Amino acid sequence: MRMGLNKRFRIGFVGLVGFASLAAPLAAQETGAWRLAPESDLSAMLDCFEASGQTLISAHRGGPTPGLPENAIPTMDALLMAAPAIMEVDVGQSVDGVLFLLHDDRLERTTTGTGEAAAQPWAALSQLKLKDNWGWVTPYAIPRLEEALAWAKGRTVLQIDFKRSADYGKVAAAIRAAGMEKSVILIAYSVDQAAALHRAAPEMLISVSVDALEDVAALKRAGIPEERMVAFTGTRLPRPELYRELDSQNIEVIFGTLGRPPRSIDAVIDRYGMDERYAELGKEGVDILATDRPREAAAALAEAGRLPKAGQCGVSRGE
Repeated sequence: MRMGLNKRFRIGFVGLVGFASLAAPLAAQETGAWRLAPESDLSAMLDCFEASGQTLISAHRGGPTPGLPENAIPTMDALLMAAPAIMEVDVGQSVDGVLFLLHDDRLERTTTGTGEAAAQPWAALSQLKLKDNWGWVTPYAIPRLEEALAWAKGRTVLQIDFKRSADYGKVAAAIRAAGMEKSVILIAYSVDQAAALHRAAPEMLISVSVDALEDVAALKRAGIPEERMVAFTGTRLPRPELYRELDSQNIEVIFGTLGRPPRSIDAVIDRYGMDERYAELGKEGVDILATDRPREAAAALAEAGRLPKAGQCGVSRGE
């Protein structure tokens, strides 16, 4: 009986905290939130940041924090109150064709549901509540992709990771319908996937895995032009020499400090109090830093003068 009462107390308490955090960041969007809105196209915006010696933060799964779950609009909204950042999200598709944000194939870890997410109709998925990464139930529901795109327009850039259930053409159509084709980066893990995404969305940037210049050559042979590539260079070992080679071809560099603790770079930086390492990675040639610690990384970049500033490259901040 005691455990049941405790569980109900926890859920109720987090629900109250969650509702408060929902109201605050959404209401504050016009009064203090950062905005990243490409003035012409996203490639030009990234070139501007590189020329200014600045490094962008990409918040893995939208930058979850206690009480605010991953892949949720209030979570991303709250992060924009703290720092300019692009948002990495995961897109799946329900059995009846609705596109939604969720990372796992199964529902148990991040929602109050059970089973395979892609096997459920949207009517069932829409009734679930999201859990934060500490297992607390929040008042937030799984967002549809179209809701996330509408929220992001004029506010930030979305990096879109595809679950196996998501149809490339359907996602590309939703992006175009929202007018977000100049503010997305589509994520590919192989040459074949990158080629399929480029066929579905030739006007959009694609994050492609690059370990050597031979990978860039293979992507070109698959029909993907350099101006549509953003090179994801892994999560283990920084490669300044590779970054310089990619820069010579005008290809922006993403490097990930994210990953499962205790072995991820984020976890090591946190454990040893080495937040200045984020700024060092920027100086070594990383244009976009994909991280599970977006607030800490942004603070370190700001201290080093490498965080994007309001008034340049399409960055602004609400008054």
